[in-house]
Amino acid sequence: MTPKEVLQTYWGYDRFRPMQEEIIQEALEGRDVLAILPTGGGKSICFQVPGLLRDGITLVVTPLIALMKDQVQQLTERGIRAIAVHAGMSPREVDLALNNAAYGDYKFLYLSPERLHTRVFQAYLSVLRVAFIVVDEAHCISQWGYDFRPSYLQIGTLRERVDAPVIALTATATPLVADDIMDQLRFPQKNLLKSGFERPNLSYIVRQCQDKNGQIRSICDGVGGSGIIYVRSRARAEEFAAQLSQAGVSASFYHAGLGALTRALRQEDWKSGKTRVMVCTNAFGMGIDKPDVRFVVHADLPDSPEAYFQEAGRAGRDGKPSWAVLLWNATDTARLRQLEQVSFPTLEFIEDIYQKVHIFFEIPYDSGIGRTLKFDLAAFCSHFGLQRAPVYYAVKYLEREGHWDLAEDMDLPTRIRIDVERDQLYYVDLPDARMPAVLESLMRLYTGIFSVATPIDEEEVARRSGVDVPQLRQLLYGLSVNHVVRYIPADHATVLYLEHDRLRPGNVQLSPKRYELLRSRFRERVQTMTAFVEQEDECRSRYLLRYFGQEDSAPCGRCDVCRSHKETPRNLAQRIREWIGSRGGRYTLADLRTAFGPGDEAWTGVLRELVDRGDVPPYEL
Repeated sequence: MTPKEVLQTYWGYDRFRPMQEEIIQEALEGRDVLAILPTGGGKSICFQVPGLLRDGITLVVTPLIALMKDQVQQLTERGIRAIAVHAGMSPREVDLALNNAAYGDYKFLYLSPERLHTRVFQAYLSVLRVAFIVVDEAHCISQWGYDFRPSYLQIGTLRERVDAPVIALTATATPLVADDIMDQLRFPQKNLLKSGFERPNLSYIVRQCQDKNGQIRSICDGVGGSGIIYVRSRARAEEFAAQLSQAGVSASFYHAGLGALTRALRQEDWKSGKTRVMVCTNAFGMGIDKPDVRFVVHADLPDSPEAYFQEAGRAGRDGKPSWAVLLWNATDTARLRQLEQVSFPTLEFIEDIYQKVHIFFEIPYDSGIGRTLKFDLAAFCSHFGLQRAPVYYAVKYLEREGHWDLAEDMDLPTRIRIDVERDQLYYVDLPDARMPAVLESLMRLYTGIFSVATPIDEEEVARRSGVDVPQLRQLLYGLSVNHVVRYIPADHATVLYLEHDRLRPGNVQLSPKRYELLRSRFRERVQTMTAFVEQEDECRSRYLLRYFGQEDSAPCGRCDVCRSHKETPRNLAQRIREWIGSRGGRYTLADLRTAFGPGDEAWTGVLRELVDRGDVPPYEL
């Protein structure tokens, strides 16, 4: 089959989006490729199509569990065998998934980056016939990017054992970050394919205001369809959602502090349209494929152009007119300028926090490697009399330097250890007749459950025991009260994974040079973001595109800056010519209305003149 035949067969599309076919061809010819496509540009097609055309399995490394589950479900519904391995799965579930990937004729294996260096994955790697290595959210591998994750550096080492082309994908990478991505992924030759970042249907609106509540109400009342409202804190998410609900808007809130089931239900309600507006922190939206979002509002100023561009880009993925609205005031810019000091505590403070974490968990020098620590930031700060913000950023910086991995707001599975010897279990007087079935299920599913507290799959244990999950939890609690099992209920917590033994004072590696470079890059992003909202002379779209290295873009004509300046027919003619050229000369009047706005008759007359002069081809009916 050809790439187009695969696209038609499994997705029902008869043509690719811009740059997709070129990226696919590079991969099929065995070349490493870095693809930079805007949010909604169809990145998944770029690796799923070649993955179906080659023998073997495609490894997809992504930090987004929501995206993993969503894409596995979508591929399965299309008759394509896909499986995922991520944090929160029990050892048995991980082993079973990897065994299926190796021997079960699967085409796609989705992995979180932390899994790459685990013993169980390394053991299966030699029997996995890998066709492609896919790196989603590839900017996470660059220490100069806005969302660096040290676990991504394992992908470079993976290439020592796997001889397969790399397809790296991201929606946000400056030229500096793009070069670093290709270096870190060990491209033998630089190979960057980048689509134009213009979103002709998306209007960027920046409003300076004090009454953000009133502005949000006005947007919700004035723009139909689904929306996302981003705020910087969990408390503000709950506050805004409550105010909108009281005003009669169908709204809910989402943040990482909610339980896994609650988050999943709220996400599904929003995707299905049951909830119209989601008020959330930046924990929401990654990997969610909802094309008909009509507006994205930032009620607080984002920390970087990358974060803003990616979050705003979740509006209008279906190509219909949509709005990205950013609300700000002097308090926001002052907070952003002060953030550098908070985000970069001194190296002396950072090393002190390293030692205090080990003291807090009573870990002596020269031990601790491989330990998993449930880290309660509030309790830690209270114990040592420290402020939360600098401690948090110190912990994050130590992760960046490779001393530990930080997994925030993880859903930890229930863990069980049977404390009674196997041959004595049958003589224990159990108060509930359903308890023997639970114990039998546990023993059959988890062989090491008598020696260590073992993560369990509650749904599977409940199913085998003939009870539902709430009943299972009651029975497990009853067994623990009777000293039959040790019961550690499921939890939602932040976890630290120690990468090495505790180092002695003075031996904690913290590079001053890297510290200064990272701090200066952070400062540049903050300055770019504050200048973006404060300036009123340059087209908003053009400003953002220039930041990402696209110098030759035309004014969008739709943002607040463009609308505030009267556009001359000459400028409008130039924009129309460029837009038609970007579509290869094929367009309809409906396309033009989406790009240049319904009800605006100025462009129709200019278009007629351009067609009459032969400057552009006529539109298609």
